[in-house]
Amino acid sequence: MLTAFVNAFRTPDLRKKLLFVLAIIVIFRAGSQIPAPGVNVSAVQQCLGDSANSEGVYTLINLFSGGALLQLTIFALGIMPYITASIILQLLVVVIPRLEALKKEGQSGQTKITQYTRYLTLGLAVLQATGIVALARSGNLLQNCSDPLLHNNNLSTFLVMVVTMTAGTAVIMWLGELITERGVGNGMSILIFTQVVATFPTALWAVGKTQGWWTFAIVIVIGMVIIAAVIFIEQAQRRIPVQYARRMVGRKMFGGSSTYIPLKVNQAGIIPVIFASSLLYLPAMAVQFNQNSENAPAYIGWINDHFVKGDHPYYMAAYFALIIFFTYFYVSITFNPQEVADNMKKYGGFIPGIRAGKPTEDYLSYVLSRITLPGAIYLGLISLIPLIALVLIEANQNFPFGGTSILIMVGVALDTVKQIESQLQQRNYEGFLR
Repeated sequence: MLTAFVNAFRTPDLRKKLLFVLAIIVIFRAGSQIPAPGVNVSAVQQCLGDSANSEGVYTLINLFSGGALLQLTIFALGIMPYITASIILQLLVVVIPRLEALKKEGQSGQTKITQYTRYLTLGLAVLQATGIVALARSGNLLQNCSDPLLHNNNLSTFLVMVVTMTAGTAVIMWLGELITERGVGNGMSILIFTQVVATFPTALWAVGKTQGWWTFAIVIVIGMVIIAAVIFIEQAQRRIPVQYARRMVGRKMFGGSSTYIPLKVNQAGIIPVIFASSLLYLPAMAVQFNQNSENAPAYIGWINDHFVKGDHPYYMAAYFALIIFFTYFYVSITFNPQEVADNMKKYGGFIPGIRAGKPTEDYLSYVLSRITLPGAIYLGLISLIPLIALVLIEANQNFPFGGTSILIMVGVALDTVKQIESQLQQRNYEGFLR
């Protein structure tokens, strides 16, 4: 692997791409440390020292921002508005016929959908920035803060912070597209990877400092095993063989080839975990807005005891069940067996032993439902690791080896390495994965 890295940097154009990606990452991380105008930096840092603030309802968003959200920086929103907008557009493509027609138009239609995603990202950024700044003004963003988080609570400071954070989101989108066009790998995925990795050393150091270095060593060993298991599952797939019959077009013979349809065990990726986490944040946010109210309903106390911190069996069971549900839901809207079967029939393809048309559709649906179950269970178990660690070693919800962070790190790293490997193989070098 070290030889492959050396060969990658020896190739002039590939070296330029890798250095360009590194330069964008440096700019991105620098923007994640610059506070927005009007922020009381000393008060924010003092409040962040309280461990309770690392376990709040904004854990997922703060993870995707590399810790920039709770520090109220210019890149505080991170990549989360873009992720949310992309998921919404993927769901709307299935529901709205106009968007479905655009998707089928090819590159021009995809360009239109990408433009809609950008507009929706900016709209969501405005809403999220407004909510975050409003919570900072009221003092509810961070717990146990005696000093105000903002120097001034006037309207002008509020508007400047909202505009700054929204502009930061637009810059992040631009940086991600620059990486995709001029660098290596998917730009948005690499930026998400960067933010997640940024919180990784701090989480590991916190485990060693609070629980002891023997516990730290055990966590490292367990983490290596988890990473190996995640890599194995992420690479696992069911290959359904497809045979194409020979056909005559004019004076030329086409077809007669054999290929396969790769059905991944984790067909849904990380989307079900994001859906489930976002849905379970709703009751926690309701508690946060009503915790200081004198006439708070009785159910607020029950939610606060069972669904806020994340260490209760009710929370874990609900989290696991939602991940199972959203995995099947997302796979059902992203993989259409009827469309695949129709395309195979149109081009003369068939699965050996299965008739074309409706039998092929039923067979694909059967295989997909069977293979989705272990994938859904895998996602649920990986996502529960930080919550179990919260109970066993009293680590916070940013426990590094598990949950959203490990899925992002492994998934993006594998995709990026594959792209670098393909470019190396084009230049007659051996790739990373031998």
